[in-house]
Amino acid sequence: MQTKTGARRVHAGWWAGAFLLVLALVGAVLYGTGSFGSGGGEGSLDRACDGSLAQGGLSEALRSSHLRADDEGDSDYLAACRVRGSQSGPQSSSLELKLRWSTAKAPSQELTWYNADYDGVREQAAPLGQGWSGVVRYAGGTYQVMAALDCVNQKNKALVAYGDLLGTANGSTVTGLGRVTTETARKTAEKHGCQVKAGKRLTGLSTARLGTPGTAKPLSQAQGSCAALRGTDAARGGTPEVMEYPADPDAPQTNCYLVTKAKKPGYGLYAYYGAAAKDFLASEGEQLKAGYGPTHADRDYAWATATCPRSAQRAVFVLYHLHDGDTDTYPVPRYSASFARDALRAFADHEAKQRGCTGVRMTAGS
Repeated sequence: MQTKTGARRVHAGWWAGAFLLVLALVGAVLYGTGSFGSGGGEGSLDRACDGSLAQGGLSEALRSSHLRADDEGDSDYLAACRVRGSQSGPQSSSLELKLRWSTAKAPSQELTWYNADYDGVREQAAPLGQGWSGVVRYAGGTYQVMAALDCVNQKNKALVAYGDLLGTANGSTVTGLGRVTTETARKTAEKHGCQVKAGKRLTGLSTARLGTPGTAKPLSQAQGSCAALRGTDAARGGTPEVMEYPADPDAPQTNCYLVTKAKKPGYGLYAYYGAAAKDFLASEGEQLKAGYGPTHADRDYAWATATCPRSAQRAVFVLYHLHDGDTDTYPVPRYSASFARDALRAFADHEAKQRGCTGVRMTAGS
């Protein structure tokens, strides 16, 4: 016969076991949702990107309040981390951040996306605006925000941040990506003694891109990044329209597209400043210096440089004769070197004036 004391031991042991089982199940759920654990929760967010990850905008970017972060441990960067949401399957998304000094080795083409400037509008970059030196780009289903914040107390040095959003996106998620990237860049810079001029809290970024219906307009109406081309012979050269972004003297990259009557981009004009200029030149290697254009067969581009006050790196201005990947043709069949030179000169002079740059120099062969 079991005694009352023995029964109490059995019941006590049963309850203790049940309690431990419940704790284990709760712990597994919390760990799986990223609420705690070595790879998740607020603790992992606080430690991510060397402790400088800006958390405002994360839930907006990833559409989740249950987040976990991991450091990437990439020695090529000052800091690198990835943040994931709790969703899985087609709705899953993640945000990758990489930060470096502009004085460090330029990153790979896969990160900087300068390897298709000649292919329609693929390399377009929209200015972040709101006082930030940055752009938002799109390629292959991924949005990227790049910010380059000059150290006002350290000459010729900037903190460069790249934020990639992997997964479905809309204006809200891209705005969240912009906030995380710019504010993490600011925190990282200040942590290392680099004083920067930060913009306002980002709002209202758009996923709209040039090249979609309705984005071309007559050259005579150009007021933004293509304004300098209004007085050129672009219309007679087969490109009477433009696709442009608002002018922004803070953006590290500017682009303008001269468009045919069929709404196809025929020429692309790009300006790169500071860290963006360094990244662009590194991605091109010796192609520009050797006089080879993107087809590696003829001189189907023109380029120029200028000295700018914010960086020892000369600004770079490039005009490309654009290729249409959809039809495998050139919307402007015959490239005019004289027109390209005149158009680039007008573009570069205008850009230089807006930025306080001097000494615009057309390169040999342009």
